[in-house]
Amino acid sequence: MESPIDTYLRQIHAEIAKLRDGKPYSNIPAMATVDPDNFGIALATVDGQVYEVGDTREEFTIQSISKPFTYGLALADLGCDAVDAKVDVEPSGDSFNEISLAEGTGRPANAMINAGALTATSLIKGSGGQSGFKRILSTYSAFAGRQLSVSEKVYESELKHGHRNTALAHLLRSFNIIEDDPTPVLEDYFRQCSVLVNCFDLSIMAATLANGGKNPLSGRQVLEIGPVERVLSVMMTSGMYDDAGAWISSVGMPGKSGVAGGIIAVLPGQVGLAVYSPPLDEHGSSVRGLATAQRLSRDMELHFVRAARTGRSAILAAYDVTETPSGIRRNDEAADVLRANGHRARVIELNGDLLFAGTESMVRELSALADDVELVVLDLRRTDQVSEVALRVLATVRRGMADAGRELVLVEADGSVAEALAQTQDKHRQAVPSFPSRNAAVEYCENRLLARHGNRLLLPDHVPVTASPALAPLDEADAAALQALMTAKRFDDGDVIRRVGLRFGGVYFITAGKVSSTSPGPTAERVKLNTLSAGMTFGELALGSGNRQETTVRAVGPVEVMVLSAEAISELEESDPRLAILLWKALTRDAYTRVEQYLRESAVRIRE
Repeated sequence: MESPIDTYLRQIHAEIAKLRDGKPYSNIPAMATVDPDNFGIALATVDGQVYEVGDTREEFTIQSISKPFTYGLALADLGCDAVDAKVDVEPSGDSFNEISLAEGTGRPANAMINAGALTATSLIKGSGGQSGFKRILSTYSAFAGRQLSVSEKVYESELKHGHRNTALAHLLRSFNIIEDDPTPVLEDYFRQCSVLVNCFDLSIMAATLANGGKNPLSGRQVLEIGPVERVLSVMMTSGMYDDAGAWISSVGMPGKSGVAGGIIAVLPGQVGLAVYSPPLDEHGSSVRGLATAQRLSRDMELHFVRAARTGRSAILAAYDVTETPSGIRRNDEAADVLRANGHRARVIELNGDLLFAGTESMVRELSALADDVELVVLDLRRTDQVSEVALRVLATVRRGMADAGRELVLVEADGSVAEALAQTQDKHRQAVPSFPSRNAAVEYCENRLLARHGNRLLLPDHVPVTASPALAPLDEADAAALQALMTAKRFDDGDVIRRVGLRFGGVYFITAGKVSSTSPGPTAERVKLNTLSAGMTFGELALGSGNRQETTVRAVGPVEVMVLSAEAISELEESDPRLAILLWKALTRDAYTRVEQYLRESAVRIRE
C-alpha cells in the first residue's frame, strides 16, 4: 500500500508546480541558465525515512544554505563566547547582502547574512592535516551522509562577480572582525557557496539538525547539541533575512534559503524539509519552496507551536493475532483455521503523541504490511494525543485499506477516534469497528477470519453436547449416554454461574451463548481470563485446584448449559467405569489445551 504521505506530496507538488512567479538568480552568470521548471520536495524524518517527489536528485549549489553549517562548525571549534565576540545573534531585518555592521565595532548582526557568514568562515582554521575549507566540506558531507564536491564553474563565476561580498570582507577586515588577509576568506566562502547538493542531501542535512546533530542515516554525531541549539535559534530569527517575521508566522520552523533555489526547514525532534525550485521572490527565496513550506506546516501541523513535543516512533509493538489469541476457546477445526490464517490479522500497538512524527511512523508501518494482511487492529490506548493531521491521514489510510479489501479495527477507551473517522467516511462505507479492549478486537478479527477462511459451522450459535470439542474422542453413542446424565440450565446476562471458592460442582457444557471467566488480580480489580462460547466447557479445572473453583464465571447475554454434576459423575464411575474412564481421558486432554492457552494469555497480559 502506498503511503498517504507520498500521495500527499505528489498532490501538492503538482499544485505548487503551477506557480510561475519569480525568476532564477542572475547576478552570478554561471547560475543564470538553470531550468526554472526544476522542482523537488524531500521530507526526512529523524529516524532516516525520506519521502521525495520531483527533481530531488538534480544537483545545484548550496549557496546561503551553507551558512548555518559553517556557523555550527565555528561554534564547535571555538565555543559561543569566542564566536559571539565576532558575530552577534540579533535579527537584522535586512536583505542577505546588506552592509549591516554594528556601529563602532563592525560586528555583523548574525551569521545568516553575508557579512556574518564571511566572519564565520574566517573563524574556521586548518586542523589535522586539513585546510579550513576542507574541514568545511567534510562537515557538509557528514551532514549529508555522502561526500560532496564543489562546482568549479560556479566558484570561478562567484570569484569574478562577487564584488559586494569582496567589499564586505574588506570592510570586516578594517574593523578587525576578519583578522587576516580577507582574500583566502573570500575564496573559502565562495567555495562553500559553490558546494553541489541535491534536495535529498539537504533534507538529510536538515534532519540531522532536527535530530540533535546526529545524522539519521549514518548515525554519526556531526554536531553536539549545544551548537545545534544556537544554530537553530539563529535560523529561526534570521535565516530568512528580511522575510523572517512572515516565515516564522506562516511556517514556524527554523529555515534557510539559498539563491540557487534551495530552501530547508527544521522541526526539532521530528523532520527536516528541503525544497528545490530556482525561481526566487524579492527576498531571494524560492517561490515554490516558500509555498511548499507554508503548505506542509499548515496541513501537517509542523508549526513549532503545534508540534512542540519531540517526535518519536509511535509503534510500540506489532504482531499477528496468533501471538495474542482472544481467549475464546475454539473447536479443533476453528483452531486449525486460525493457526493457518492468523497472520492475516495484525495488531499494531501505538503510544505517545500522534503528531506528525508519530503519524508518519504509523503510516510507514501500515504501508509496509504484507499483501495478505486483511485486518489491522490499531491499539490506541497508550496514545496521549491524536492530532488533526493524524485523523486526516488515518481517514485516507482507512479508505485505501477498504479499497484494497482490508479492514481497520480500533482499540480505544472512548471511541472518539472511530467517531471522528465516521465524519470523514463516504456514506456507503461502514463505520470503523471500535472496542474498549484488545481482547474484544482480536475476538472480532478471529471471527472475521473464520467466516472468510472457514465455514459458518465454525461459528455456531448452538452446539449440542454430542458435538462438544471436549467429547471429540468419544463416539456418538458414548457422548449421547453422557448427555442423558446431564441437567439443562439457563442463565440471563450477568448471572454468576460459578463463583471463586465453590467446591467442584461438575462439568458445564455450553450449548448456546457465551460466558466470561475472571480471577482476582494483584490488586482489588478482577482480571478477565477468557470468553467461552457454544461448544466449550468449564468447571472441570476445579478438580486440579483442591476441588475449589478458581474463577468466577458469568453469563454474557442469555446462556444455555448442560451440567454433568459431581453426583452424576460419581454414579457413572460406579455404574459404567469404562465410560467414566473415557470421560476423564477426554476432559484431561481438553484441560491440557486449556492450560496451554491460559499460559499464552498470561504472557500477553504481562506485556500490558
